Amino acid sequence: MRRRLLALSLSLAATGAVANEGMWMPSQLPDIAKQLRQAGFQGKAAELAGLAQPPMNAVVKVGGGTGAFVSQDGLVLTNHHVAFGVIQYNSKPGRDLIQDGYIAADHAAELPANPDYRVLVTTGFDKVTDRILADARGKQGRAYFDAVDTATKAVVAECERDAGYRCSVANMYYGTDFYLVKQLELRDVRLVYAPPNDIGNYGDEIDNFMWPRHTGDFTLLRAYVGTDGKPADYSPDNVPYVPPSHLQVSTRNVKEGDYAMLAGYPGVTFRHRMASEFGNQIEWQLPSRVALFDGMIKTIEAASAKDEDARVRYASQVKSFKNSLKRAQGELDGLRRSNAVAVRRDDETAMYAWLERQADAAAIRADIAAAQAVLDRGVATRERDQLLAAINGQTQLLRSAITVQRLARERTKPDAQRESGFQQRDEVLITGQLKQVQRRYSPVIEKALLAHLLAQYQALPAAQHVAEYDAVFGTTAEQAKAKLDALYAGTGLGEEAARLQAMQADVATLQASKDPLLQAAATLLPAILRLDDESKASAGELLRLRPAYMRALIGFRKSQGRAVYPDANSTLRVSYGRIQSMDPRDGIHYTPLTTVQGIVEKHTGVDPFIAPKPLLDAIAKGDFGSTAEPSLKTQTVNFLTNLDTTGGNSGSPVLDAKGRLIGLNFDSNWEAVSASWMFDPRYKRAIHVDMRYMRWLMAKVYPAPHLLAEMGLPAE
Repeated sequence: MRRRLLALSLSLAATGAVANEGMWMPSQLPDIAKQLRQAGFQGKAAELAGLAQPPMNAVVKVGGGTGAFVSQDGLVLTNHHVAFGVIQYNSKPGRDLIQDGYIAADHAAELPANPDYRVLVTTGFDKVTDRILADARGKQGRAYFDAVDTATKAVVAECERDAGYRCSVANMYYGTDFYLVKQLELRDVRLVYAPPNDIGNYGDEIDNFMWPRHTGDFTLLRAYVGTDGKPADYSPDNVPYVPPSHLQVSTRNVKEGDYAMLAGYPGVTFRHRMASEFGNQIEWQLPSRVALFDGMIKTIEAASAKDEDARVRYASQVKSFKNSLKRAQGELDGLRRSNAVAVRRDDETAMYAWLERQADAAAIRADIAAAQAVLDRGVATRERDQLLAAINGQTQLLRSAITVQRLARERTKPDAQRESGFQQRDEVLITGQLKQVQRRYSPVIEKALLAHLLAQYQALPAAQHVAEYDAVFGTTAEQAKAKLDALYAGTGLGEEAARLQAMQADVATLQASKDPLLQAAATLLPAILRLDDESKASAGELLRLRPAYMRALIGFRKSQGRAVYPDANSTLRVSYGRIQSMDPRDGIHYTPLTTVQGIVEKHTGVDPFIAPKPLLDAIAKGDFGSTAEPSLKTQTVNFLTNLDTTGGNSGSPVLDAKGRLIGLNFDSNWEAVSASWMFDPRYKRAIHVDMRYMRWLMAKVYPAPHLLAEMGLPAE
């Protein structure tokens, strides 16, 4: 009975009884205009559908998250943790901007971001399904993948004839539809204002995904362009970018029940996956991911315990690992709490029953069965594949060596036939990645991390071993240590000039190189390519077969009056709802607003609860002015909404009913981490920085009156 009631509650959520579910494409918003009005929106849904109109054209992709323009001079508001890599990049012994924060007194004092950091402004979103699938129809496996890939590259290349734009093709509904996304690529991004870490990251991993929160997770950046107004690499001669519009930070008070709307670039959700995939996520993927990240964190922390410089260099990577670890654990707990496998299986069973009454049932069921067979084959090598991805991708120097070897090989092909990520359009980003290695690398840490990962790989059954990896790293811990010592003692890739020189080398030059790490990468490359081929064959089949499942799912839900938004895929989406409290467990009630009193209560003087003295003094003084919440007679910090969010929504602006900026999204509550797979209205909440807290900090605690004035805000 309990499971049945839960399934009923989720079904009601999908039919509109709980209207806040959905990460909607802006183009879908006119179709749900009535729901928006009922929720409290006071604008026109049709205006939200236009990417070239406010407020959508003020919302941008920033680094790995979201941000928004908040002034006509290119000022971008995003999260402290989204900009953390920029802060870390500009930190060094004697100038720890992570700990101390940073306020640029003027434009000349603004600090350049790491070379591959970008602000992307979406200017186009057009359906190109027929062009992408024209040559793929009738093909299977790798041939299907290649046909889609070739068409995608052609569409992107055509789009990028406009200099300064970055284009991509987004896959909607798992291969059913494809959209061309055109984005202005702003390459000169600078650090303007960052609060100290003990504000921007107050509570760190202890408070991560938790409520109540008391975190000032915000940072201000600025986007620059050349004097001709076009995107350009960093130059002191560049000028601030003038955005098409910017959001106005609200000076209103907010309360429970107020309308809230969020626009951003959520990463990836999996709500429309098959029931068997839900089972795999809970039974293997999430537990193994928890163990993987936990081991990498402990390895780096142990290896850097007595090396402050190494700690700073790896601060951004460790922070990312900790977030991934806690997210995986929270997702696992949440899916179990929501009985997700049973709920999804019941929904799928009902879908199949509906499908049997449809004329094309047999063909659809055949494609679904074939897709399931592809998924089943992937189970055999999943441990190996996860470990090799970490070995190749979570290092700095080894990854650099593999990258330059792969790039040299790809350069032997016509550009249109190169692997995505290694085309001419990608070389600027690759250069930026190779340059920033210098500030994110220590040979001691990298060897320790590789030794840790290789020990797990070497423990796999012999059938999962890859000959090339065994040749480079050995098959025992002792062999791995000796080989790693030799590789890193002899390589010159620790120097930026050597990496950039290798990037320009051709295949013959790299083959003749005596650098041991380049030689190792050359040995590994055939295996990487071989495994990549196998992965693409499977991906091609799933790309061909999954649309059948989606057709059935969409048809079934339409028969119930349920609209279907596509799973998130880093494209611009809109969620709407209200500021709302929560009752997570019996006897526990979460109010939707926190205040500065909570900062004082949590303050222990021990990391991560070390409130800076200027903050404590300002709280004690009680001079909150117009930023105080009248009903509480004190300063608010964070607030809760029932908005539908996931990873990538970090830094997303939260707007009121009239489109004014009231909050900055930065987290979800622990009970809602599993929302990337299942939306449970009882638990789904999003956590935001109250813009009143940001205003107060910038006015009274770490003053920046010139920036408040730029945003049209009082310096009070």
